[in-house]
Amino acid sequence: MEEMNEKSESEILKSREENLEFLFQRGVLPYKYEFLRTGTIKDVLEKNRELKEGVESENTERLAGRLISIRLHGKTIFGHIKDSEKKIQIYVRKDDIKEEQFEIFKKLDIGDIVGVEGKIFKTRTGEITVKVDKFEILTKSLLPLPEKWHGLKDKEIRYRKRYLDLIANDDVKKSFEIRTKIIREIRSFLDSKGFLEVETPMMHVIPGGAKAKPFLTHHNALDMDLYLRIAPELYLKRLLVGGFEKVYEINRNFRNEGISIKHNPEFTMLELYVAYADYKVVMQIAEDLIVNIADKVLGTRVIEYQGEKIDLSPPWKKKKMTDAIKEYAGIDTEKESEKELIDRLKQKEVEIRDGITKGELIALIFEEFVEEKLIQPVFITDFPVEVSPLAKKSRENSKFTERFEPYIFGREIGNGFSELNDPKEQEKRFREQIEMDTEGEVARVVDKDFIDALKVGMPPAGGLGIGIDRLVMFFVNAPSIRDVILFPLLKPEGDK
Repeated sequence: MEEMNEKSESEILKSREENLEFLFQRGVLPYKYEFLRTGTIKDVLEKNRELKEGVESENTERLAGRLISIRLHGKTIFGHIKDSEKKIQIYVRKDDIKEEQFEIFKKLDIGDIVGVEGKIFKTRTGEITVKVDKFEILTKSLLPLPEKWHGLKDKEIRYRKRYLDLIANDDVKKSFEIRTKIIREIRSFLDSKGFLEVETPMMHVIPGGAKAKPFLTHHNALDMDLYLRIAPELYLKRLLVGGFEKVYEINRNFRNEGISIKHNPEFTMLELYVAYADYKVVMQIAEDLIVNIADKVLGTRVIEYQGEKIDLSPPWKKKKMTDAIKEYAGIDTEKESEKELIDRLKQKEVEIRDGITKGELIALIFEEFVEEKLIQPVFITDFPVEVSPLAKKSRENSKFTERFEPYIFGREIGNGFSELNDPKEQEKRFREQIEMDTEGEVARVVDKDFIDALKVGMPPAGGLGIGIDRLVMFFVNAPSIRDVILFPLLKPEGDK
């Protein structure tokens, strides 16, 4: 993979174009329709693991993969091809294939996708190798691969050209395979508990279900503005009204907000609802689900994330928000006045809007003074009413709600409620939220159809949302959300 060091980029591109022209002149189609394999490279390596040195396999194998190395030694060529999982050495002798074929093989470049056919043998160094009798060029590569096979290091290129990242970095590929396994286990777990997977609209007339700035789009035929959904919550609750008792959706959400190591404007969420249950029930579901993923996907409940050992073993601790503030920040929010809380926040240069409520101040104090200290798994419960418009009030204290968020490594990975099902109280909360909003993060009108649905009658219910991207970050030890989203949003190349 050292060709970039030996030649300029323009020379490499010119050489590859010349090699392509050479193939066309020889009547070789460098973009084939198919290649029938006898197995994957992993299959062949495993099948021939006990092969003795100097003894060829009985069966002829047909393998395909990307050429990742090539070494010419007079009348012989050594190289390696790699498929989705493994690589294998190939050995080409001029005496074993036609001279014209040998000359064609010499025109192959690193990155070309080839199919090879031949017997398997083991070299003196113990490397399982294909003795090539026939080969086909399946796809000609016209652009060079990353400079070194050891890995593509430039993060900007890695995110922008994920296909190169996947070719060059096996660990990256493994992370996305783990992501797929996690989502598969989520479905398996919930299906086994009697949940029904559903799909709800991604374009909403009124954005709702969370506090966030939506993306606006327009439907031409109906001549109406629509919003990409910020959450599926209100539609899933309509299904509870309709008679479904356990529903979930693994959904794409869109929020027109900043980008950071924890945020991408387009992200994946799990959201579920259970009729006749409260927040304690779904809190237990959240814990069981995450522990089950650790058991099934990683085979351990102790994971390492950014240098910290995280023990997911149950039971997880539970702390009321005000108790956590008292424990980690030494602030007694019951005794301190609104002015004292505001002064504390201003010392940290937190911007405070006019008319801010005590409940909002408590939530801000928690975010600024406590969140980052919550390393081991913990459920923070009892959020102020003012920041929880969709949750029932606490049975113990009406200033707070039956709401929880699980935290790991100082990051919130989910959200759960005893769901508010009183239509009059819900409409009142919506209107209060509109009055408090100064950032354009809530719809300016109440979702009347959702209120009508609640008037029909929604059973008591517990709801849970878990950010799948953030969850995957912990399981693959990724420092940024961009490392677990295949194609994160980026500015167009060249924009500053």
